[in-house]
Amino acid sequence: MTPRTIYRAVFLAFALVIAALIFKALITLVMAVLIVVIIALPLSAFATWLKQATRIPRGFGALFGLLIGLGAIAGLVILIVPAFSHEINAFVGSLPSIVDDLRHRLAGVTGSSPSKAGKQIQNYVNSYTHHPEKLLGPAEVVGATVVGVAAALIVVLLTALYTAIHPDPLYTGAVRIVPPQGRARAEAVLSRLGGAYLGWLRGLVIGMVVLGGLTYLGLMLVGLPFAAFFAVFTAVAMIIPYFGALASSIIPILYALTISPEKAILVGIIYILAHQLESNVIQPLVVARTVELHPAVVAIGVLAVEQLFGFVGLIVAVPILATVRILIDELWIAPMEENRREQLARQPAQIAAVRETVSSSG
Repeated sequence: MTPRTIYRAVFLAFALVIAALIFKALITLVMAVLIVVIIALPLSAFATWLKQATRIPRGFGALFGLLIGLGAIAGLVILIVPAFSHEINAFVGSLPSIVDDLRHRLAGVTGSSPSKAGKQIQNYVNSYTHHPEKLLGPAEVVGATVVGVAAALIVVLLTALYTAIHPDPLYTGAVRIVPPQGRARAEAVLSRLGGAYLGWLRGLVIGMVVLGGLTYLGLMLVGLPFAAFFAVFTAVAMIIPYFGALASSIIPILYALTISPEKAILVGIIYILAHQLESNVIQPLVVARTVELHPAVVAIGVLAVEQLFGFVGLIVAVPILATVRILIDELWIAPMEENRREQLARQPAQIAAVRETVSSSG
């Protein structure tokens, strides 16, 4: 153990501690950059198309594209919210009777008395109603979270807008970081990443519309109340691959159980079919054709992304996995294959040289 070795060990330990402290901040920065890029790509593509078609400057085109996107979201909300809010209010108003019915049915299944289960629920509710100060902490956290999310959303949208207006400096700067001999491959990587992100967005929108529409029709067919509420919830949950559509079935199945076991079975069948459609048709079309990922890789990768990036990472889990896949392909697998091809191409020349040497020596 020389002093130099001790210094290196101390420096390494210090570096690891610093890395652990800034890891969360780095993860947040990476997530923010990824979301900005995903939003900026369609805005940039729209601005480019509009400039080529009508000579409108990129700044106006990107801003117009952002306004169209926000207007489309607002229009969709205006169309859905009246019926959706009506169903939410009716659902919330029916919660006491729903919980009571569900409590009796679960009590019949588990063998516990309904009154005991009801008292436990009542005591839990009374602990907050009799002591409202307990709600101040969660309310403060929720309020701060809402304000923080709104501020972050504004910053992300503005950054994406400026990125879409002037993408060339950022693109050129990213390429110039790489040594000259590797810039062609860097451009190929950026091109593949952009195509994967745009394809994921298109597929996600199509999948949400298809899955939400089919779920709504199925729930209406079996006569389940609040079909629009459950269908919208299922469509939004699709942003989390595989697990979102499956988790969104729990609430409607439990609600259907309060009506009748037969109704719960029918609702379960609808969600099983919807989940099969989402996992075997929609997801493979979105994943295999646009982001070039096997569905099994996505299912396993979502769990890893959640552990590394938290819940927000689930929203962009597919782009993260696509980024990892493309980087591995372009920076590791492709160079190995090129070296192998070069070796095979040199073999005939090497064999000919050996034969010529043998013949000349003979």
